[in-house]
Amino acid sequence: MNSSFYVDAKESSKVKNVIFMIPDGFSTSYATNYRWYKGEDSIMDSMLVGMHRTFSASSEVTDSAAAATAMATGVKTNNGMISIAPTGETLKTILEASKDAGKAAGLVATSTITYATPAAFASHVASRTDEAEIAPQYIYNKVDVILGGGKKYFPETLINRAKKNGYHFVSNRDELLNAKKTDKLIGLFSEIGMAPELDRHATTEPSLAEMTEAALKILKKNRDGFFLMVEGSQVDWAGHANDAAWAMKDIQAFEGAVAKALAFAKKDKKTLIVIAGDHDTGGMSVGGYGLYDAKLEVLRRVTATGDFMVSQLTKDRSNVKDVVKKHANIDLTEEEIQKIKTATKPDLAMNEIVSERALVGWTTKQHTGVDVPLYAYGPGSDLFRGLHNNTDLPALMAKLMKIKFLQSK
Repeated sequence: MNSSFYVDAKESSKVKNVIFMIPDGFSTSYATNYRWYKGEDSIMDSMLVGMHRTFSASSEVTDSAAAATAMATGVKTNNGMISIAPTGETLKTILEASKDAGKAAGLVATSTITYATPAAFASHVASRTDEAEIAPQYIYNKVDVILGGGKKYFPETLINRAKKNGYHFVSNRDELLNAKKTDKLIGLFSEIGMAPELDRHATTEPSLAEMTEAALKILKKNRDGFFLMVEGSQVDWAGHANDAAWAMKDIQAFEGAVAKALAFAKKDKKTLIVIAGDHDTGGMSVGGYGLYDAKLEVLRRVTATGDFMVSQLTKDRSNVKDVVKKHANIDLTEEEIQKIKTATKPDLAMNEIVSERALVGWTTKQHTGVDVPLYAYGPGSDLFRGLHNNTDLPALMAKLMKIKFLQSK
């Protein structure tokens, strides 16, 4: 751990709780486009304090496993590894250190809850794909609140074991909102990843804001405080699909969760909120296609993801014009109709058309290695100012919470 950080004693004495919020795949271009999409500053804009570097031990461009490991353990590892060092050493996480200090802990995500980012805070596996091995480690590590998708990785035997250990289990929005008298909660709301925010209306799943609020109600019961990680997982998934409307809507959902955390922190006055994307996804631009302009208002009229629109197509795709008009409010040209009809991946073809209409450019369907904005609010937030490495973040949190968190690099 970097011992060069100076922590003011008064600030440190105030930090009882930490809420670490990760909009996966989010970078400055997402922040800028979202501001235009929203039509005003985001809640996060006033919390901006710096930037952080995201490279992994094995590459200038990280994956989510290595990035989350760095943000959870303070150590760089190779792409694909979950809180295990390149040498094979198991790395203690900030969540585990918080539990050792007597604090409560929670994980919230819209992906499978066993996906790379949440996994790095409470499990240790050599490969991020071993989600069936990750799930039982959450119970073993006594994570108090576990909310997200991924029922398929929690067999009945594991759920029964969790119930015997005092966990209350919920599987839909109504059950979550009514789960009041419990200190431990598992909520699994879909077999795999949860629905994108654009498509959530067709499900019984809670929003990220509702999961965050439910987690806070339970975790605040611990007199020693808590550590909560909240991931807006699908900003990244939207970036991989180059689906600009999906990205903006899931940032809006993430901002809703930030609002819940901020309201809690303002009232509590002993809670530090840190917000940091783990890397950029898609190499999004603000403007493009040879024009000095951006038309994010186009995305406000989109009511479904490219994936959902494809699910509405007939086998011969003869209804493509009507589907895109209904869900994206775009009148396709004949050339665009043919592009979607003949595409190997019609969802990507739709997303390209919507992005071009909005003048949102993309450079890749994978990650990029650009620095990512860093936001903070509450006691100790000034310590996050400047350009950091992603490994600095858990070290600063631990110092502010006054918990033991030593890591050899």
